[in-house]
Amino acid sequence: MARPPERLMQLEGYNTVVTGAARGLGAAAAKRFVAEGARVVVADIDGDAANACAREIDPTGQRAIGVTCDIAEPAACDALVARAEAFFGAPIDVFCAHAGLGFAGVFHESDPAFIKRIVDVNVLGTIYSAQAALRSLVKSRQASLIFTSSLQSVTARAQRSIYTTTKHAIVGLTKALALEYAPLGVRVNAIAPASTDTPFLRGQFEFLGSKDVDQAVRDAAASMPLGWLPTPEDFANTAVFLASPAARSITGINLLLDSGAAAGIFRR
Repeated sequence: MARPPERLMQLEGYNTVVTGAARGLGAAAAKRFVAEGARVVVADIDGDAANACAREIDPTGQRAIGVTCDIAEPAACDALVARAEAFFGAPIDVFCAHAGLGFAGVFHESDPAFIKRIVDVNVLGTIYSAQAALRSLVKSRQASLIFTSSLQSVTARAQRSIYTTTKHAIVGLTKALALEYAPLGVRVNAIAPASTDTPFLRGQFEFLGSKDVDQAVRDAAASMPLGWLPTPEDFANTAVFLASPAARSITGINLLLDSGAAAGIFRR
């Protein structure tokens, strides 16, 4: 059994926000931030789940709170940042813009309303939440904006067309904002995970008609050069690194967390 990561208190005193944090990768990042000494606002469109995650992290409500936020609504993003600053009594130091939606299906058969919602959340929602966050981040002396892109931000995959398009957009946004906000002391990076064994991935396999989802997950892991899928904890560790002083000279990158998949060949 793998040993839990050592707690180095790399984010001691940091004020952090994670969107899409009620479950999966976002929840793992929120939990690890607090374990590393930070306070965190757990934001999600599912407010009940966000509150439950925050209570699990810290039942006292002193180090973690949940906030309902639909990032596709600019006013909701502004309200999230205001709530976070009120909770911290200080500017945001780390904003992890993780919230997003998946897409799987045949491109020419896809419902335009569904396509619009994916773009509204993954692209516009990411832009709106980053815009609101940066108004606070520029007031911090240890500011870091972290996006979640995807392995599909540098590659593509059949029947993931709209998702792939939106994640390529995140890479462009990362690079542009890194240049724009470097003079203001804000580092901007993205994490590009491959598929991870989460309800998100399993839902996509079900949508695409997999009769044995467990086997589909095992096959996906076996296809990776390293022979395994990244875990939510791997994502959380990467987010902590990018947010921490250890990454003080890193900005504008799209950090692949892909078990070697983008190297160009899968095992099978």
